[in-house]
Amino acid sequence: MSNARASHPTRRGILAAGGALGLGAVLAACGDDDGKSGGGSDSTATGAATSGPWTFKDDRGTTVKLGKAPSSIVAFTGVAAALYDYGIQVKGVFGPTKTSAGKADVQAGDMDISKVEILGNVWDEFNVEKYAALRPDVLISTMFDATGTLWYVPEASKDKIAKLAPSVGVSVYDRQLTAPLQRMWELAESLGADLTAAKAADAKKRFEEAATRLRAAAKAKPGIKVMAGSASQELFYVSGTNLSIDLEYFKALGVTFVEPPESAKKQGGGWYESLSWENVDKYPADIIMMDDRTSAIQPADITEATWKQLPAVKAGQVIARSPEPILSYDKCVPLLTTLAEALEKAKKVS
Repeated sequence: MSNARASHPTRRGILAAGGALGLGAVLAACGDDDGKSGGGSDSTATGAATSGPWTFKDDRGTTVKLGKAPSSIVAFTGVAAALYDYGIQVKGVFGPTKTSAGKADVQAGDMDISKVEILGNVWDEFNVEKYAALRPDVLISTMFDATGTLWYVPEASKDKIAKLAPSVGVSVYDRQLTAPLQRMWELAESLGADLTAAKAADAKKRFEEAATRLRAAAKAKPGIKVMAGSASQELFYVSGTNLSIDLEYFKALGVTFVEPPESAKKQGGGWYESLSWENVDKYPADIIMMDDRTSAIQPADITEATWKQLPAVKAGQVIARSPEPILSYDKCVPLLTTLAEALEKAKKVS
């Protein structure tokens, strides 16, 4: 399932390693760091969504200029889900959208997936012909490296795709969650979202309240250690906090994490350490956060005896983690409250 043992992990291999997230991290190791911070108030979009020209400066420093606000939007599924929460409907999506049972993937959020054209549902799948037929005004995706690689846009067809419409990239690499959340807010506003509406304002307020709760929970339980994991058939992956937007933010709020040494994360592009199931108890942990994406085996389906013997598992202190958060305030509130509640209830078991 994973190529994580290889000395030079492939793009697909790093994706398969659930908790790793950024396949681009390995590629970025040879690049510069210009794309690390990107965005901010100086990069805010300008232009009216209903009339007149539309411009948006993305996290690559690229400014997209159109005669009017885009109406035919194609986006990575998670981006589309975030825009949907702000009242912006896209026409096409690519990335995990529909499960094998035909239901909406966790990364599709509240979107009605029957109302979007699914151009690709798995890695390296993107129907360029269907994309062209949508007459796209813009393509929007996230970026997991410092060099501007658009997430889930296939390497083999990226040039063809780029010729059909300009693209916007939102960086989710080596920054705290609040930064891409703000960028998605700005993007949605530029596309016509009414962010003065009660729904949007309430979601932002609830996010801030949840952050306060998590900070207080972490302060009250300084000895509780949290491990971020992901499961495949062959390996268990322990994520480090230094590149992931959610873990970096939780750490900034005071949460104590298991942190594999940099040398151990080298094969995972700096994102994670790979452990055999025999060694899954390498790091003591009181709470385990497990990757909720469909690419990862879920806790209820893990049959390994070594997993079942972990103190956190035996104590029922295992919660879900969304390594690719839907970047709306509404969808990020549960990420904070779930961890805060787990910390509030947690017993020291490691």
